[in-house]
Amino acid sequence: METKTKKKKSSMFDNWEIKDRTYVLNNNYEPLTYMLPVRHTTKYPLLWFDEEKGFNRELRYATNQRSPFVDEQDGPATLQHIFFEKGVLIVKRNQPVLQQFLSVHPQNGSMFYEHRPEEVAESQTDYIEMEVEALNLAMSLEVDFLEAIMRVELGSKVATMSSKELKRDALLFAKRNPQTFVALASDDNVQLRNLGIIAVEQGILKLSGDNRTFTWGSNNRKLFSVPFDEHPYSALAAWFKTDEGLEVFQSIEKKLK
Repeated sequence: METKTKKKKSSMFDNWEIKDRTYVLNNNYEPLTYMLPVRHTTKYPLLWFDEEKGFNRELRYATNQRSPFVDEQDGPATLQHIFFEKGVLIVKRNQPVLQQFLSVHPQNGSMFYEHRPEEVAESQTDYIEMEVEALNLAMSLEVDFLEAIMRVELGSKVATMSSKELKRDALLFAKRNPQTFVALASDDNVQLRNLGIIAVEQGILKLSGDNRTFTWGSNNRKLFSVPFDEHPYSALAAWFKTDEGLEVFQSIEKKLK
């Protein structure tokens, strides 16, 4: 007579990594103690929506159970309070059910999060690499290009700055906001926008008081209407790439030389 082997039910925690974990309250919140709800009540609903099963599952932390889900628990439940002390909760590797309970707790993400040093290190490494890239760009770019980038940050003030001042402020900007600096350096519209601003500052072009129309400064002939809800200089930079706009752009370049 064949004996049928009872299959073990699969669980979402089957591949749970056994290790010590640290949990931290959000926003540097550090009360002497903070108690986390451990069972489902009307006041503190502890439910987790199971996408695979298609319904909410009730949560409860019990030290004598092997699962944080009530529907997987059996017999009397021994509840235990969970306290954060000065904003931190350290859960050892021999308490996997508590860690699993915290991973699906409704307050995970809103009230607390798991501190992952490897992710912090990865994020810091990515930031440092971006910072190095931005600083290298700031060192290698021509002054005219740096002026275009810094005009986004400083406005018309750049017109009165020396090349040394531009280089210094560009390096500081690259260090402070490396991602923004790299994005601006990669944006081919930055130089076009800068040229448009300079052209208006020097009277080669005119921008109407309502920021809707560009005209020639010499004869007020209309060149371009700014589309609704667009920044005038961003729209002008895009227009410079059209057949009509390219002729105007080339004419401005000659006048600025």
